[in-house]
Amino acid sequence: MAGISSIGLSGLPLTQLLQDLQKNENQALAVIKSRQTAAESKVSSYGKLKDALATFQKAAEAVGKTDAFGSIAAKAGSDAFSVSTTNKAIAGQYSIQVNSLAAAQTLVYGGQGSRTDAIGTDGQITFTVNGEEKTLDLAGKDTSLDGLVKAINSNPDLGVNATIVNNGTNGSQYQLLLTNRDTGTEAAVSKIQVDGNTDLQNFLGYNSAAGGNPAVSAAANASLSINGIAISSQTNTIEDVIDGVTLTLNKTTTEATSLSLTQDPSVAKSAIEDFVKAYNGLLGTIKSQTSYDVDAQKSSPLTGDSIARSIQNRMRDAISSGFGVVGNTNLGEIGININSKTGELTIDSAKLDKALAEDTEGVKSLFSSDTGISKRVVDMADSFIKSDGMLTTTTTSMEKTVADIKKQFEATGERINQRMDTYRAQFTQLDVMVSQMNTLSSYLTQQLSALSAQK
Repeated sequence: MAGISSIGLSGLPLTQLLQDLQKNENQALAVIKSRQTAAESKVSSYGKLKDALATFQKAAEAVGKTDAFGSIAAKAGSDAFSVSTTNKAIAGQYSIQVNSLAAAQTLVYGGQGSRTDAIGTDGQITFTVNGEEKTLDLAGKDTSLDGLVKAINSNPDLGVNATIVNNGTNGSQYQLLLTNRDTGTEAAVSKIQVDGNTDLQNFLGYNSAAGGNPAVSAAANASLSINGIAISSQTNTIEDVIDGVTLTLNKTTTEATSLSLTQDPSVAKSAIEDFVKAYNGLLGTIKSQTSYDVDAQKSSPLTGDSIARSIQNRMRDAISSGFGVVGNTNLGEIGININSKTGELTIDSAKLDKALAEDTEGVKSLFSSDTGISKRVVDMADSFIKSDGMLTTTTTSMEKTVADIKKQFEATGERINQRMDTYRAQFTQLDVMVSQMNTLSSYLTQQLSALSAQK
C-alpha cells in the first residue's frame, strides 16, 4: 500500500487529513483480516481434532485385534534354543532335548598354487541338488579360482556359496570351498559335472555315490525330541511342530530342558491403557478448542461448534454402548469407568488384571466383537475423518473460505490504494491552488499597502 507523502505548501493540514482517511479506509481491511484469522484458527483447530480422533481410532483398532488377547509368554529353560510365539500358541509345558543341529554340506577341494591361473577353458558346470539340475555356463569367462568364486556366488539358483581359503602351504595354498546355502540333507549337492573342460572336470567334478575327491563335510538335519517325540528338521528353525511356536536351535543339550508357555495379559492391558489414554486425549483436545474464558471473556476457535460437540457425544456413546457377545461384558465390569465430572475414563488396575486373568474371552469380546467397542469407535471415527466425513468436508470448506477471504483482502486493499491515490492527487491540486491563492493574496496586500503609503 502506498505511503502518504507530505503535502504542506498551502499550510492546510492536508497530510493529517490523508492519514485520517487512510486510517478510516483500513478499518475495512481490519474487519476482513479478523474474519481471516478466525477462519484460519478454525481450520487449525479442526486439524487438531482430526489428529486426536485419528489417534483414538488407531488405539481402538489396536485393542480390537484378537492377537492382543490371549498372548502367550514363552520361557526357555536354557539358551540351547530361542522361542517366538503367535496368537495361535496355547499355554503348556514342554520338555525339549536338542540332539544335533542342522548343518550345511561343504566340499573342500585340493590346494592350487595360484588363484588367478585359468583351469582349462570354457565349460558348463551342472550342479545336482535333491535331484534337480542347475547349470553355470563359463564360455568365454574366467575359469581360475577367483573366476569360479565370482561366477558361482553371482548365481543364487545354484544353491551353493564359494570361497577361497589360504592354508599357508607354498605351491598349494589356495583351496576352494563350496558350501550349501541351506542346511539339511535335501540341500546337499549330490553331483557336480563339468562338460567341455576336462581340466576343470578333473578339479571340480564330484559324485556323492562314487566318493573320493573332494573332501566332504556332510549335510545334516537337526534332531530333537519334544516331550519324548522325535523330530527331524532340515533347518535349525522349527515351525508348526507346536502350534503357534517357532523354535530356533542354538546348540545341543545333554539332557532335556524345559519350555514354559503361559498366558501373558500384559499385551492386552497395555492396549487397553493406550485406548483409555487416547480417549482422554481426545476429550482434552475438544475441551481446549471449545472452552470459554469467563474472566477474560474470550472464546476458543471452536466455542459452540456443533461438530466438536458431536464428536464428543458420539465417541462417548460408542464406548458406553459397546458390549461383548461373551457374557455381555461392559467397561465397568472390567474396571474402566467414566468420570461423571470430566467425562474421562479411569482404570481400576486391580479389577482389570482380574478380568484379564479370569475372563479373557469376555474382555476380548468386549473390544473385538461386532458389537464391541473397537468396531463402534472405528466406524464412528470414519464418519468424521474419512474423505467424505463431516470433519474433513467442513475443514475443506473452511479452507476454501480462508482462500476467498484472502482474495477479498487483496481486492479491498487494491481499491483502497486506488482511492487513496485519488485523494492524494486531489489534495495535491488543492494544496497548489491554495498556495497560489495565498501568494496572490500576499501580493495584493503588499500593493494595497503601497498605495496607502503614497496617499
